[in-house]
Amino acid sequence: MDKPQPIHSILESTLKSLEVDVPIKTYSIIGAWKEIVGETIAEHTQPRRISNQILFIDVVHSTWMQQLQFLKSDLLKRVNAFLGESLIQDIRFRLGKISPRPSPPSSPDPWRREELDEGKRKRIDDLLQKVKDQEIRRAMKKVLLKGAKLEQSRKRSG
Repeated sequence: MDKPQPIHSILESTLKSLEVDVPIKTYSIIGAWKEIVGETIAEHTQPRRISNQILFIDVVHSTWMQQLQFLKSDLLKRVNAFLGESLIQDIRFRLGKISPRPSPPSSPDPWRREELDEGKRKRIDDLLQKVKDQEIRRAMKKVLLKGAKLEQSRKRSG
């Protein structure tokens, strides 16, 4: 009985036999564009498609297009370095619209940024005056402050 093969080698040989390994690998450029070219270039460009080993890139403005022509060989090297082999032979730029980048996720707890006025802070301190144990008082104050911030945030957001 033959020794079982690792799944990655089976997938790799299957993709190669179906001749889809190169397209899958080259299209990974699109998802990693910012990582490959840097934030500044990524803000003004967007890879659109790959055809016959040519990467077509949309550019927001003709000035950027001209500048990118000067950087073309460097960009080609970066792209192929990312891929680990020379799968892209040329880059072509064209004026086009850039899809908006997804905005970074907002803070999971926006209520934490809420500022409480002095009156609310004083009421919390007054409530805790009768608690003798300092550790318990600190813990309760922390909970009450968080609760007040959360309530205030909910009222603002409606």
